[in-house]
Amino acid sequence: MLMKANKPPKPRRGRQAGASEQALPISAAHELSDDEAASLYRLMTWLSPSFPVGAFSYSSGIEWAVEAGDITDAASLRQWLTSMLVDGAGICDSIFLAHTHRAAVADDEARLAEVAELASAFATSRERHLETTAQGRAFIEIARAAWNCGPLDRLIASCEAAIVYPIAVGLVSAAHNMPLAPTVHAFLHAVTSNWISAGARLVPLGQTDSQRVLAQLEADVAATAKRALAASLDDLGSATFRADLASMRHETQYTRLFRS
Repeated sequence: MLMKANKPPKPRRGRQAGASEQALPISAAHELSDDEAASLYRLMTWLSPSFPVGAFSYSSGIEWAVEAGDITDAASLRQWLTSMLVDGAGICDSIFLAHTHRAAVADDEARLAEVAELASAFATSRERHLETTAQGRAFIEIARAAWNCGPLDRLIASCEAAIVYPIAVGLVSAAHNMPLAPTVHAFLHAVTSNWISAGARLVPLGQTDSQRVLAQLEADVAATAKRALAASLDDLGSATFRADLASMRHETQYTRLFRS
């Protein structure tokens, strides 16, 4: 039997074919300016899982919650993370970021020192403090090495306390003139993604279930970012007692994959 090769389709004739082969025009209104493109590029880099701040080695107490049976599947992980976002570390850290960014833009060194000290003291356990200070230090060091800019060193010097992770993100983003709203949103997305990654390894969950959890938390991330932008430091507070206890009890957990 003779094998016949498939012939390539003949080009269509007429005006319709010509129109379909042409690239669609892009409206100038939808193009990014050079500054917007640079801001997007840096935010995507700094708050990417590949940015080496060591986030993968911390679970924020999720490891103990899995062992204790509080988190057993995708649904219970989503419920746990919703509480952490809305009433725990998510909202508190994003408020600290927002106030750090505003103080840095205003060049208010006294305010920066106050916010940095309060954020450092807000850690609920020794491991939580280790987690947020180690990531903050790594974030600052890498940003200075690869994206250093004039105001950054001066802003860092204004913070007398240990620079925790949300303070570091606020300082660096302000020094590079990043807009505050997308910075807070990207920060919360990064933190939530890391929590889900820890939960996926511990439960364990498949990639599809992990993405479902991230999709289900989209509205909570957006709402938390919006609250943080409107909040004062007097609005700070946490009601995630079980998550705080998980962070404390993880310190003496017999077998551990994570540092927190």
